[in-house]
Amino acid sequence: MEANDIVSRMNNVFREVFDNPTIEIFDEMTASDVVGWDSFSHINLITSLEIEFDIEFTQQEAFGFKTVGELKSAIESKLMH
Repeated sequence: MEANDIVSRMNNVFREVFDNPTIEIFDEMTASDVVGWDSFSHINLITSLEIEFDIEFTQQEAFGFKTVGELKSAIESKLMH
């Protein structure tokens, strides 16, 4: 899967989870950049991404991401295995 495909699919998940059709993710984006990104929506986001990409994160991974770029890299890594 191409990096652009991953970003596009991630963008769609972010738009759905945060109910914001105009959201555009970027690698340096953090929770403080997104209105409504709290601990509850973070769990929803991680679960939605796991479903979208048919992957699983450990609890440590799920709560260790600081940026969208870190999250994207983890998805890419899991898709390679």
